Formats: sequence, structure tokens, C-alpha cells
Amino acid sequence: MIKKPEELAKKLGITFTNPQLFVNALTHRSASSNNNERLEFLGDSILGFVIAQKLYQLFPEASEGVLSRLRASLVNQSSLAELARKHKLGDYLLLGSGELKSGGFRRDSILSDALEAIIGALYNDQGITVCQPWILQLFEEKLADLSMNNWQKDPKTQLQELMQSRKMELPEYTLMTMSGLAHEQTFRVKCTTPLLAESCVGTGNSRKKAEQSAAELMLELLTKDTK
Repeated sequence: MIKKPEELAKKLGITFTNPQLFVNALTHRSASSNNNERLEFLGDSILGFVIAQKLYQLFPEASEGVLSRLRASLVNQSSLAELARKHKLGDYLLLGSGELKSGGFRRDSILSDALEAIIGALYNDQGITVCQPWILQLFEEKLADLSMNNWQKDPKTQLQELMQSRKMELPEYTLMTMSGLAHEQTFRVKCTTPLLAESCVGTGNSRKKAEQSAAELMLELLTKDTK
């Protein structure tokens, strides 16, 4: 562990009656069998519940589908990794030598899992009455940025629904290239639809993001084509 866990706890504004729980939350499976996987499982469920309850209160007119998508926009790997980086969580992770060499402390999956594990550890240590307000404080800015006016479905969903509305085959996404180091890869994905002979190529640091990029470009083409 590069830095002491007590420093991180202080930065995060939390204390533990059982400090070992916090250490376990920061321990990746590559470093020890006594790792954060079980805590991450627990934290994931608690986080989903707390955010779902808050969204239910914030958006009384929203349908179940909209609430689900709003929650998904907050509780996802990229969003959690962003919060983890904000608090420099990677500096405190206990990783095995292989993960250290490959830059695991920068990887979205490891960072997001660790943050969920911290939530699970805090719940185990002090219960929901302490854990819930801490989660809401952690997500305060992200929750404040949400509104029904600026919310929209992601490009892949929009494109899929467009195809379905026209009773046409769904878009196809083909991985063209994948380059770079394991923790800094770039993906290029081609999107094709029956509506256009032309295809669109999107790029991103994950296949999912590249597909979203390609779908967004395709939507722009289709919008121009119908004007």
C-alpha cells in the first residue's frame, strides 16, 4: 500500500471502529485472499438502494424506466472510478505485483470496486445510519447536476429505438481495432444500420464507449439525412 489507509479515511471523512475492514476494502484479490470482493458485493447493493431512494424523492414525476436510467447514469463503473480518482483512491490500494506493474491502480474496474467495497465496509462497521448520509455526500455534486430537462437516453439506446420504431433490423457494432497497453487501450468500433449504406466509426478507451461514440455519429448522419 503506497499510502496509509488512515490518511484516506480522514480525507473521506469517515472513521472505523474496526480499521481492518477498511484495509480489506482497499485490498485487491491479486494481493491477498482476504480481499475486497465480498465487501464490494455488499457495497454495490447498498449504493444502489441509497441512490434509488434519493432519486425517488428528487423526481416524484419520473417513471420507473427514467428512474432506472438516472440511477444507471450515477451508479456505473465510469462514474464510480471518477469519484475514486477525485479522492486519489489508487494511491492507497493494496495490489499484487502483477497489477502494480500493469497500472491496476489506474483501472476503472479496480477503482470502482474499491469504492463500493469501502461502502460495504462502512455499512458493516456502523450500519446504514452512518453509511447512507456519507454516500449522499459523496454523490452530492453528481446528484445536483441531474435534472429531467438535461437527462437523455444514451446514443445506443436512441439508435436502437429508432430502428425498432421503423421495424428494421437493429444496428450492428463491429470491433475493428484494439490498441495500446492493457490499462490505456483504444478501441475502434464500426456501426452499420439498414437505413444508410455509410457506416460510422467511433473510438473510446473501452469497447462500450467506442460503440456509444459510433452510435452518436450514426444518429447525427440520420438526422441530417431526414432534414
